[in-house]
Amino acid sequence: MAVSTMSSDIPPYQVQPLISTILDIHENSDDPFSVEVKCVQALGSEIYVGCSNGDILLFALQTNGPHQPESYTLVSRQVLPTGKAVEEIVLTPCISKALILSDRQIFFFVIPSLELVSSIKPIRNVMAFAVDHQHIARPMPSVDSPMPILPVDFCVVKRTGIVLYSLRESLSWIKDIPLQGGAFLARRTGLCLCIADREQYTLINLDAVTATPILPISQVPPEPGMRPHRPMSLVVAEEEFLILSWTGTGTMGVFINLNGDPVRGTLQWPSHPLSICLEYPYVTALLSDQTIQVHNVESQEIVQEVPAPPLPSANEASLKVLLAAERRALTMSPSGFLVPWQQQPDKQRLVKVNLLGRCAEPGGREVIPNVAGKT
Repeated sequence: MAVSTMSSDIPPYQVQPLISTILDIHENSDDPFSVEVKCVQALGSEIYVGCSNGDILLFALQTNGPHQPESYTLVSRQVLPTGKAVEEIVLTPCISKALILSDRQIFFFVIPSLELVSSIKPIRNVMAFAVDHQHIARPMPSVDSPMPILPVDFCVVKRTGIVLYSLRESLSWIKDIPLQGGAFLARRTGLCLCIADREQYTLINLDAVTATPILPISQVPPEPGMRPHRPMSLVVAEEEFLILSWTGTGTMGVFINLNGDPVRGTLQWPSHPLSICLEYPYVTALLSDQTIQVHNVESQEIVQEVPAPPLPSANEASLKVLLAAERRALTMSPSGFLVPWQQQPDKQRLVKVNLLGRCAEPGGREVIPNVAGKT
């Protein structure tokens, strides 16, 4: 069998372009160069791209022949009814749905066909929304699995409150929670919601309906004429968030539990990241100079720094388009995506594995060598 060498000279990430350009897709439009990638999500060997003109593009990994590497090919294209920019895409593979935010509305699509679910009306007046991360992580249903398909819970933040929904084949309202001022960012795990307004992060217990202020987005007053720093947060584990706060000389990443207490150590960046993503145990950040820094969640140390790649623009989607989620080998994970890499076979070697005999006692050491022709 072939396994990864796990050698220390193989970095956690290999940077390579997966989709070279979307301009060719829009070459017949009035101004193809005005179309930009606004958000990206990946699932297995599929990449979903949201564009500034309301297009939703699905790319899938295709085999080009025995002597050519695999590459991503456009297999589906849909246009939102709004014709406005696609601001966020959230994939829920366990119910084969995609929640797509555009023009303060959430639309529901079937994946991978990208058919609009016309039986569910769009949710309007949305400032932010958050799907329960524990439900996003559920695996796709299997034909052979007897497990029932469970609904997916999510929150919608509006200007005067938070609305809780449950989604499967239809949309069900759960309850409303009053909230003044709304929020511009929301992340959820279980019954805990982390939101951010213009000034600070707040934890909300959706069961007890309590709010706990946590940390300011910026710990120093903004400089005149400078845009305020964007709030950024990730769900790290079932009971843990990572939130980013500008200190005046850099950005600090703080790990907090569901009570708002700090855990682990902190992460440090020299500037406020343009985008961050998590492929446990790595937190990857795209900085303003387009440098990519990779931290290890467990040690909080920088384990890789990639020089500025030749990006067309340093927008939020650049990180997920260009980072090949190669955890030391060609891999696929529920939150990652499949990446073709020509060098990957060179990083593998044959390994002899010893097998326990069928008659071995639990914890016993009776060993049968792995010899050709024997199992």
